[in-house]
Amino acid sequence: MKRIKKLGVLQIAKVAAIIYFLVTAVFMIPISLFSTLTDAGPFGSLPFGGGFMFIFMPFVYGIFSFVFTAVGCFVYNLVSSWIGGIEIEIGEDPNANIIRQTE
Repeated sequence: MKRIKKLGVLQIAKVAAIIYFLVTAVFMIPISLFSTLTDAGPFGSLPFGGGFMFIFMPFVYGIFSFVFTAVGCFVYNLVSSWIGGIEIEIGEDPNANIIRQTE
């Protein structure tokens, strides 16, 4: 068994922020364009056609995910220093050599 003793707070927070930004952008930007073109949805009466808010949602999700992931990693590091980290078992992949030989 291996134990995860400490997490890299900033690195994990950056990765989470980028993932949340990209996933949110994939959904929100098309919704924003549709909302702007059709003036549809509950935000249709807002300035800039309502789609303006949806453009900024990926940024908001990215910022909040960065902050909350950093806090979560910090708390994990604190707790793991008291009681130990998460235990994981790492094994060898029997197919790893086959994949490498074919590349």
